[in-house]
Amino acid sequence: MKALKELRRYPTAIAGMIIMAIFVIVSIYTVIAIPYSEAIRLWRPGEVHIENPNRAGPVWYDWFTSDRLSRTFIVTLEDEGVIVTEEPIGDGMKLVEILVPFEYHYDRFPTELALVHRWTYETQRPLVSVSWRKPDGEVIALHPAREILHRDSFPVYYISQDGELSRVLGHMARPEERAPTLSPRVGLFARDITDRDRGPMQGRYELIVQAEMAEGDSVSEIRLRVYGEVHGWAGTDHRRRDISVALLWGAPIGLMFGIVAAVGAQVSTFILAGIGTWFGGKLDGAFQKATELTMILPNLAVLIMVAHLYDPSIYRILGIVIALNVFSASYKVYRAMFLQSKELPYIEASQAYGAGNFRIIFRYLLPRMMPILLPQFVIIIPSFVFLEATLAVLGLGDPVLPTWGKVLNDAYNTRALITGHYYWILQPALLLMFIGFGFAMVGFALDRVVNPKLRTV
Repeated sequence: MKALKELRRYPTAIAGMIIMAIFVIVSIYTVIAIPYSEAIRLWRPGEVHIENPNRAGPVWYDWFTSDRLSRTFIVTLEDEGVIVTEEPIGDGMKLVEILVPFEYHYDRFPTELALVHRWTYETQRPLVSVSWRKPDGEVIALHPAREILHRDSFPVYYISQDGELSRVLGHMARPEERAPTLSPRVGLFARDITDRDRGPMQGRYELIVQAEMAEGDSVSEIRLRVYGEVHGWAGTDHRRRDISVALLWGAPIGLMFGIVAAVGAQVSTFILAGIGTWFGGKLDGAFQKATELTMILPNLAVLIMVAHLYDPSIYRILGIVIALNVFSASYKVYRAMFLQSKELPYIEASQAYGAGNFRIIFRYLLPRMMPILLPQFVIIIPSFVFLEATLAVLGLGDPVLPTWGKVLNDAYNTRALITGHYYWILQPALLLMFIGFGFAMVGFALDRVVNPKLRTV
């Protein structure tokens, strides 16, 4: 308590404690709001991400541009405004028309368009055609959809990837401005195909799906996906995953790894240094040799080798990190302190009263030096957090867990900086910097509080 009161004298310590408190609160919130099993499900690549845009920036990109960036929205058969009409056409057949309207009020074009379609029929597949009506009344027939929508094995029509439609839209421009192709995501929204720099036309759009089918057949699903440029507060990656899941879960995983590794390694080193210093002789010599050997070992190289040879789970990595840091350089520091403490009068008095060796170590020697341990904990925690992130960046972290290092690894492998997706790297990098900054400021202040030689007037 006295040390905490002393910390109030240091503004940097207060700032560091605020940062640490924020990360702790975020960690608690994350574990409660997104349970571990749900986080794994959301981070595992799969169909759960299909309705997210690919490599979309965070929504706060709007703060830095005068344009309103496009968002992702989905229109389904059950939504209000969708109109389904049926008209008999004879011979036991009917014409079903599905009108899917939506409002588009963004200053940028969408990134992708997709139509999900599923039909319920007995013998004959419905004959389907699709058209697109713009706010000015212009109707564009999506002729290529006729062939694609007939196949049961392809329930999704990727409008924006349709090569034939791209060629049709390219030839709709003036003869002097015709291009071989024009992306449907631009051509279907452009104010004027001959002047695409003016941006998208805003207003009410309509996707019209017509199907000739038997009287007893029906439509089971229609879902129009219009993917935007921005999505969520953290954006998405190359697998359409929401990066916010990894940014949130990176906090509890990083803190858990750093705290457990720091406590496990430093407490072990502290106790072994006290035992070795008290008994001296061969035991102390063996401990010092082990420390010197560990100090020359390239810990990162050892961890890389182990990760290649065995399954790199977070628990195995944590155990190896603690084992490699039991006899760390801190052993030498603690030993020097214990050599001075063991000669103090109260230690000699306890020997005179007949106290045993381990009673002296654990009741008198270690507790006296315990305050020195606290700042060491706080200072060393970020180094273990960075170590876990480093292994993940190298592709050697736990393959299941969503962490900051995993986000950086994916960004590096997909060349996010080259393609201009800076948010993908900056967000986890800044979080790593902030957590290291917070712990370092508190640790240095604690070191001044518990070590009088470092205090300044």
